Amino acid sequence: MAGGMSEPTPETPPPHRRRVRYRGTHPRRFAEKYKELAAGEHPELVAHVRARGQTPAGQHVPILVEELLEALAPRPGERAVDCTLGFGGHAERVLARLAPGGRLLGLDADPVQLPRTEARLRALGHGEEQLLVRHTNFAALGKVLAEIGWGDGVDLVYADLGLSSMQIDDPARGFSFQEDGPLDMRMNPTRGLSAAQWLARANVTELETALRENADEPHAAPLARALVARAAMLTTTRALSDAIRAALPKLAPEERERSVRRAFQAVRIEVNRELEVLEAWLRQLPTALRPGGRVAVLTFHSGEDRRVKKAFQQGLRDGLWSATNDEVVRPSPAERRANPRSTPAKLRWARRS
Repeated sequence: MAGGMSEPTPETPPPHRRRVRYRGTHPRRFAEKYKELAAGEHPELVAHVRARGQTPAGQHVPILVEELLEALAPRPGERAVDCTLGFGGHAERVLARLAPGGRLLGLDADPVQLPRTEARLRALGHGEEQLLVRHTNFAALGKVLAEIGWGDGVDLVYADLGLSSMQIDDPARGFSFQEDGPLDMRMNPTRGLSAAQWLARANVTELETALRENADEPHAAPLARALVARAAMLTTTRALSDAIRAALPKLAPEERERSVRRAFQAVRIEVNRELEVLEAWLRQLPTALRPGGRVAVLTFHSGEDRRVKKAFQQGLRDGLWSATNDEVVRPSPAERRANPRSTPAKLRWARRS
């Protein structure tokens, strides 16, 4: 061999690579949780983490699965659309009900998670004949259906409007204040303004409106004034959370933390235009569904739930829907204990006339 190097023999062991060390006895940071992030190699650890009521890093525990399946009643041979594919937990169960002969179209705007989820579902045996995947915001539902030849409609449509745990837990995405990271918050990090850029451009009125309408923040006015005054410094999640706390010094600590959560939610919704996207999607639903088709939606805050409820009730009055649920479906006490992130979830469904 050139250069005097000898060929490695089959008996030559691969070079040993030491894993990255972390502080303390257990990894705390998202990137350090190497066993959880390689769940296929460490299933016993994943089960242990879930048994503690926690979500393993890089994974997402689907919410209200049985209730969603009951509302959708998937049958073999039907067409379905998962409008927010995420980790694919709901999709796995729906695909099983559609077999044999059914197909599922999965949509997601997140270019980071989507290829991982597609690879995971393909590895479970779901080829192109069972599963189609498209990288797009679900406001493009009608356009995608036309492109793939499903312009005559589908039998099932569902959406989980909550953030996935992969997005929340990864500090690089900037959605959470639990760990410091860049203040981004975009579902698609390659498009639009980041949260830091949006805050740098927003005036007091715009921010106050976002805080009130997107998160029902009771201290919207003083908070908006304080954040706009410091906007140039709000480039990380920690900087934003610290600024929110500093702006509300007279509140009890627990109330300040609730304002931090509400403000992060309000800014995220604004950055991703989530309520506009939801309204556009709701307008398309009746024409996207075949007669007798079913839709189910998981919402996580009052702004979302209010829009879904009003759209379904108006559609019922207009004869577009033949039925919808009067009372929202919520996670059981057992599910809330096992998965605390399920607590705010509400499920609404409707059936096409």
